[in-house]
Amino acid sequence: MEKVTRLASEKGVVIFSKSTCCLCYTVSILFRDLGVQPEVHEIDQDPEGLEMERYLARLGCTGPVPAVFIGGNLVGSTNEVMSLHLGGALLPLLAPYQDHADHALS
Repeated sequence: MEKVTRLASEKGVVIFSKSTCCLCYTVSILFRDLGVQPEVHEIDQDPEGLEMERYLARLGCTGPVPAVFIGGNLVGSTNEVMSLHLGGALLPLLAPYQDHADHALS
């Protein structure tokens, strides 16, 4: 779906979310704690949200939200993001998009 592809590429870190999803909120807070201001698209408030959700699932995002894109590339959902973070691979992906160098690394 062209809309998802376009939105996913507009900023460095993009999260497709639902306003009632606690895991979406948690992933968003994690990025903020790491010095990144993600662009969050609440698909449950978008007229094309159901179609966007189906497209994200077809891309392989389990859940299908949160669907996290970094640099226009699908990273995945909560499990993939947390695995990257715990393995030390998330910060290098986020480095180009961090607000400042003295962010919290926890």
